[in-house]
Amino acid sequence: MRIIGLTGGAGSGKSAAAKRFAERGIPVIDADKIGHEVIGPGGAAEQAVMAAFGEAVATSGTIDREKLAAAVFGDAAALRQLNALVHPAIAREVMARCRALAEAGHAAVVIDAALLAERGEREPWLDGLIVVDCPRAERLRRLVELRGMAREDVERRLNMQTPPESKLAAADWVIENTGTRADLYARVDDIAKAIMEA
Repeated sequence: MRIIGLTGGAGSGKSAAAKRFAERGIPVIDADKIGHEVIGPGGAAEQAVMAAFGEAVATSGTIDREKLAAAVFGDAAALRQLNALVHPAIAREVMARCRALAEAGHAAVVIDAALLAERGEREPWLDGLIVVDCPRAERLRRLVELRGMAREDVERRLNMQTPPESKLAAADWVIENTGTRADLYARVDDIAKAIMEA
């Protein structure tokens, strides 16, 4: 089974691309969703995160993702600490799901994850990498206008992320998402075809 990474900055259209890959018959594993699960009640990283960040990030005894985000965005050391606690648990679950999909006979899977190619190189366990790219100003506009986020929060979040353009050299496919949703889907369809025919 081929394991293909899908990444892009906040507001790039990565989630829309992931949805389209699933519609084209390629299973998608959402690493961000798994990240929510591993810090949720009974999750693999819940206790470690609570021990590290304390009651300040909890509501009624469970981790409150909004409070946790507020605690780490804007604080590089805290974000590194959180990632060190959460990423191994996410990686184990992603690999377990990949194995299950391979055993079920799937020829390919897409891993939807914002934190791929963070050092400008494709992870060695990936068979391909797709980067959804979009200018920062447009990503900021989308997050403010379409998701209703406060501009200051968006600026802070974008500043904490690795610039997507630093990942382009590692990509096997780049989706320039500056056009219409139909344009995005057409590009995803072409890539899905290439993945399935490889």
